Amino acid sequence: MKQFMLEPLFGSESWELAGFNIAFTNSALWMAITVLLLWAFVAGGMKRELVPGRWQMAVESFTGFIDDMLEANVGKAGRKYVPYIFSLFMFILFANLLGLLPIGVFGVHPFTFTSHFTVTGVLAILSFSIVLIVGFWRHGLHFFSLFVPHGTPLWLIWLIPVIELISFLVRPFSLALRLFVAMMAGHVLLKVLSSFVIDSVNAGPVFGGFIGIPSFVLMVAISALEILVAGIQAYVFALLTSLYINDAENLH
Repeated sequence: MKQFMLEPLFGSESWELAGFNIAFTNSALWMAITVLLLWAFVAGGMKRELVPGRWQMAVESFTGFIDDMLEANVGKAGRKYVPYIFSLFMFILFANLLGLLPIGVFGVHPFTFTSHFTVTGVLAILSFSIVLIVGFWRHGLHFFSLFVPHGTPLWLIWLIPVIELISFLVRPFSLALRLFVAMMAGHVLLKVLSSFVIDSVNAGPVFGGFIGIPSFVLMVAISALEILVAGIQAYVFALLTSLYINDAENLH
């Protein structure tokens, strides 16, 4: 499980602020790298040329994809959330893909910080906070009617709101857990298969042929699957966030 361990960098293990350790870790480093690469990707695609190049087309395609998703789930009011959902989607996508790199940067091994529940939890709480702020800002106390679905029988009016409230409060937890589990499980599986390959090579050619080769082939296939999962999980996180925003925007 060493690949998930937080390690202080640049001699920062002794950094403290108000009694709390604020060491600059490998997780923080890869977050910074992700932000820089995302900024460079967007900046490079904002040339607004009449005949767009591939880079500009890539940025516009991702932006259009998020815009279409928000319009389908939220409506015209969803357009103002495009910058946030786009940033959220691309940040998670870049983070997931960078964690699959086979080589390190400046001697630091790639670190998938989305495999930590603290990171995915903060992203989920941020999205959930936006839903609450928008909901109470637009509807005031009428926002609580979200917990009483239209057509609820009077004899269930005491039970349904409780169930709906619990379901609503579980949303940020399930949102964070889904991404965290998917990233962690995939990396653990790759680690196990790679250990099979290494052990089989050390055991000799006969054992290596029966165990090592199939493990290596499966490892390559799962690596390709992980690339797909990286995109799917970023999409699911952005999609569910847009659906939660729809509850706040289009409350009936």
